Amino acid sequence: MTKDKAKRPMRPAQREAKRTQPEWAEGLRQLYDSVLNEPLPGSFADLLSKLDESSK
Repeated sequence: MTKDKAKRPMRPAQREAKRTQPEWAEGLRQLYDSVLNEPLPGSFADLLSKLDESSK
């Protein structure tokens, strides 16, 4: 999730869902966002590149 997306106003349905989330949901969301923003390991990027080349 980008920082810009996080600043968007929430729709009413999103606000209602946020009120009914369990206590741990926000921590899980923050953890997910931090992992999502981590750089891709070089070995994994190399593997994806090799797979892309073999599919051509």
